[in-house]
Amino acid sequence: MTPPRARTWGRIGQPPVVRVRGPGSGRVSMAGMACFKPGRRSRLIYAIREYRGRKDEPKGFGWRDFHDLVVRARIQLRGPIVLVWDNVRLHLTAGMKEFIDANAEWLPVFQLPTHAPDLNPTEGIWALVKRDLGNLAAADLSEITRAVKRRLKKIQYRPDLVDGCIAATGLSAGRLI
Repeated sequence: MTPPRARTWGRIGQPPVVRVRGPGSGRVSMAGMACFKPGRRSRLIYAIREYRGRKDEPKGFGWRDFHDLVVRARIQLRGPIVLVWDNVRLHLTAGMKEFIDANAEWLPVFQLPTHAPDLNPTEGIWALVKRDLGNLAAADLSEITRAVKRRLKKIQYRPDLVDGCIAATGLSAGRLI
């Protein structure tokens, strides 16, 4: 829970100091999909998970969580999905491959090249979320989670931000379909 570094302001000659209680532990993980459909507003569908360091608690997302996110997106979008994603190990697990193969009629998948975050629109969304968290001195993990959820909710209501993140990749629906 050590806060990330960010620019701030202070009186000349007096560097600003933010005091944080204890070293803390835990993390907030995010998974999301920037969804685009010609003629419709862009959408952001996401999931958040807290990890507090407890025994038998998953540290992040598993392949079943990605499966559930894709299924939830299909229900919300009411149609087939063309999935473009990076090469995170969990995207390439046997369980996820079986799910994709079993649903190939509504779920074609395109893999991005390895180490190409500039082609992934969700990286732009995570950058927008993290930008506003730079000066947050949270008292506990739940405060960070609330701040992340608040920022993601704001992005959901601003489809122009999602459009901008998609446009910044240089990818277009015409190239995929």
